Amino acid sequence: MADPSSYRPKPGEIPDSPGVYKFRDEHRRVIYVGKAKSLRQRLSSYFQDITNLHPRTATMVTTAASVEWTVVGTEVEALQLEYSWIKEFDPRFNVKYRDDKSYPSLAVTMNEEFPRVQVMRGPKRRGVRYFGPYAHAWAIRETVDLLLRVFPVRTCSAGVFKRSAQIGRPCLLGYIGKCSAPCVGRISAEDHRELAEEFSDFMAGHTGTYLRRLEQRMKDAAAAMEYEQAARLRDDMEALRRAMEKNAVVLADATDADLIAVAEDELEAAVQIFHVRGGRVRGQRGWVTDKVEAVDTAGLVEHALQQLYGDESGDTEQSGGSGGVPKEVLVPALPEPLEPLAQWLADRRGSHVSLRVPQRGDKKDLMATVQRNAQQALALHKTKRASDLTTRSRALEEIAAALDLDTAPLRIECYDISHLQGDDVVASMVVFEDGLARKKEYRHFAIKSFAGQDDVRAMHEVISRRFRRYLQERQRTGEWEPAEENDGATGGEPGAETGPVAGGPVTGAAHDSATGSGEPAGPGGPAAPGAGPDDEEGEVAGGPIDPETGRPRKFAYPPQLVVVDGGQPQVAAAQKALAELGIDDVAVCGLAKRLEEVWLPGEDDPVILPRTSEGLYLLQRVRDEAHRFAITYQRSKRSKSMKAGALDAVPGLGATRRQALLKHFGSLKRLRAATVEEICQVPGIGRRTAETVAAALAAAAPAAPAVNTATGEIIDDSDGASAGATAAPSDHRGHST
Repeated sequence: MADPSSYRPKPGEIPDSPGVYKFRDEHRRVIYVGKAKSLRQRLSSYFQDITNLHPRTATMVTTAASVEWTVVGTEVEALQLEYSWIKEFDPRFNVKYRDDKSYPSLAVTMNEEFPRVQVMRGPKRRGVRYFGPYAHAWAIRETVDLLLRVFPVRTCSAGVFKRSAQIGRPCLLGYIGKCSAPCVGRISAEDHRELAEEFSDFMAGHTGTYLRRLEQRMKDAAAAMEYEQAARLRDDMEALRRAMEKNAVVLADATDADLIAVAEDELEAAVQIFHVRGGRVRGQRGWVTDKVEAVDTAGLVEHALQQLYGDESGDTEQSGGSGGVPKEVLVPALPEPLEPLAQWLADRRGSHVSLRVPQRGDKKDLMATVQRNAQQALALHKTKRASDLTTRSRALEEIAAALDLDTAPLRIECYDISHLQGDDVVASMVVFEDGLARKKEYRHFAIKSFAGQDDVRAMHEVISRRFRRYLQERQRTGEWEPAEENDGATGGEPGAETGPVAGGPVTGAAHDSATGSGEPAGPGGPAAPGAGPDDEEGEVAGGPIDPETGRPRKFAYPPQLVVVDGGQPQVAAAQKALAELGIDDVAVCGLAKRLEEVWLPGEDDPVILPRTSEGLYLLQRVRDEAHRFAITYQRSKRSKSMKAGALDAVPGLGATRRQALLKHFGSLKRLRAATVEEICQVPGIGRRTAETVAAALAAAAPAAPAVNTATGEIIDDSDGASAGATAAPSDHRGHST
């Protein structure tokens, strides 16, 4: 028996979406299939204390060795896919979904004089039209109940039909309008058969024509002022639409198709395939692959087709499973040239294959479901890859080997510079320890020693400030005595750091990531409020841990590797800053974004890591996190300065009333649009002050839009955020590297 905790997914890995899941045993056999409105909640219920589980459930989870899932769009899709998997895998713990012989189907007995709609099991009979099968008989009955008001076909047994004919009185369904009552002659055999044909056509997927016909009849009835008839037709249309929703996964006309979706990023791609046979999802598979250089979505589709159908022969007989090349293959993008690939598929099938991108209807909707599964698979793969201890260790070893380090860099710090057209220049520092983000150690820096756009100079300043603080902490604990040429780094006024630094004196504030507020950057600054007792990074009294607070001192730990976002100029600036401080035991490298090249100090050529390298993957994560953190702070800083700057120009308006105005209206934009009377409603604001505020804001020209200097793209950075709120990160980049 397996321990369920050995294969329990982390809660963050499981999507909070509808879907279907499979438990497999140690031999990879599917032993249980289930569906859920929320996969996260349902799967979590299986991994509670085993003594609290139902005995059968406890047996199942201890027999299983793994669990996997597929995301769908609706609960109805989950119901349909659950059936497909139960039918395909015959899981041993799904007996409660089975009846005596087989799964039920919806049948229309066209071989009878008065065709009957009923639930049928067992082998198929000649002259009977079948729809399904379904996992649950109640699902069929719900669908039939919705359709009978529109198609009042006979549903009674032969005995009930005969008895009603003898007594000349129909059953209850005849009285409530859900049966046309052919038993008592209300409808002829020919008309009833035509009604059964319409019912069958609708179940086969020919829904659009009939709905349009009903809609036209409804409009005609309304035009003739037959409002009761129009209302009934409207209700009929609604009933048909509800019935259609119960077959969201099923494609019309017993379609045989494979749907292929791709989710990708710079280095990896996840491919998901849904195999649809007979209009139902019969199987699903997928894999994650490393992208080769310059492969787009169409190229990934071509590789997927080759892997999927490469072993197929030209056998035209298709089974009910997922094997073989189907008549139709739906993809997100068409490879070029298309003709050779289409012919290759036709040769393997033995007949024509339609290879196309779905544009509308059920196929497009189902493709969206496949796409969601591909995105979820890629996200799950990345989560597992980032958290796996063996993978992280291999990544650190690869970095050490590529950069010729003596040991693996257990602590990596990455720095990024961000600005908008040279204004509000800021920097970020993110920390990764043992390959994982250490967010309590993140820091913000406001660049104030110079104005304008100079990433190299800004990088020099940030590295100098950070490692000057490190030397101050070492001096405080007695671990290091400053050299004479570095005595300018021993202290200064709170909020400033003094000493000879290239490019001018360094001033400014380092900001804690947990609060976003400015903190003194001098030696008397408080411990980081974001740090906590779980930071087990030192126990020696008087060392990096503050004996008074029990928290790590800010900047007390040196990294083994400094990564800068940029190329050789930024690397040289960082290396120069370390050399000026006499630090020679911290390695430096830069990661250039365009080609993912790793630059080392003094080297003319970059280090090229394989694109499949775990080390490169870790460096990218570190660099991207630093970039995200810098952008977040830069936007927040700019938003606050825009609000404060406009109101600072209002004479007689102090900080308290400025804050009250922004809090009341929520944004400077709304305040500018407010009338004098509306401004007077703010506590503490009289009419004269309100008139002054309105006049000052009306006279002030709107701020020019921010422009990405790299792309020329206008960045939407409106002041619609709440006063003092931190702006959310955006995909728009406003900095250069």
